[in-house]
Amino acid sequence: MAATAASGLQMATARPCISSSRRMVKAGAAILGANSKGASWAKLASGSHISNIQPFKRTLMSSSVKLNKVVTKAMSEANESKPVSGLPIDLRGKRAFIAGVADDNGYGWAIAKSLAAAGAEILVGTWVPALNIFETSLRRGKFDESRVLPDGSLMEITKVYPLDAVFDNLEDVPEDVKANKRYAGSSKWTVQEVAESVKQDYGSIDILVHSLANGPEVTKPLLETSRKGYLAAISASSYSYVSLLKHFLPLMNPGGSSISLTYIASERIIPGYGGGMSSAKAALESDTRASVHFLSYLGA
Repeated sequence: MAATAASGLQMATARPCISSSRRMVKAGAAILGANSKGASWAKLASGSHISNIQPFKRTLMSSSVKLNKVVTKAMSEANESKPVSGLPIDLRGKRAFIAGVADDNGYGWAIAKSLAAAGAEILVGTWVPALNIFETSLRRGKFDESRVLPDGSLMEITKVYPLDAVFDNLEDVPEDVKANKRYAGSSKWTVQEVAESVKQDYGSIDILVHSLANGPEVTKPLLETSRKGYLAAISASSYSYVSLLKHFLPLMNPGGSSISLTYIASERIIPGYGGGMSSAKAALESDTRASVHFLSYLGA
């Protein structure tokens, strides 16, 4: 069963964007935020932390500063004057699938670099319309500068899979999308098909990263957002995680990990971040917690 195959699966919700009362940290090249609201974040972390991946150390600031202002610092055995050598763990022999890498600027790319620096094999899922540009840029060396790891080597992406996580399987894809020229030449890009391809190619994975978000009406205030735009944001930014986890769980090795990325707009008003995206991030956090409970109930 999937639950047996993924025994020990652990999850985390990372906050890559934080307010002034929070501080950004770097773990290698991966930028993962930490919520300074101790109670709520501690509760989330306690049920969905990655115990076998512990790159972070919580350090309280001086006594004059409120206890809820926690600085999460990347741990490294290297001298502070030297480049951080990635996560302070050994991921050699581990394989990661990062969904949502289409250039060298996003969090997905940064996380991939950090995992690669720790020794993990990297597989990525790239949105189909961006696939050709991404693969061409990668092949022509346009990302070489961004691929440099702390030891001077270049991050290797073992394989790039076309992916549109809005669709679970081929039956979900409407005819107008199938006929869209941006999808021409690509196949097996629904979540189910990608999971099957990864299983056929490599058998299993150890780390699943959800770095996907899209809201077609993100610039619209909530009350100006259409139902279609709102549901599209939820589908692309939230349910995509549920679908990925559902289909990749049978591939997950014991002790595997799943990571989702959220944003402070899930609990605070951020002007300009509309179109249902704040709700989508709140849903993503809730789904991550619910998944932990569900898998724990199954013994995963």
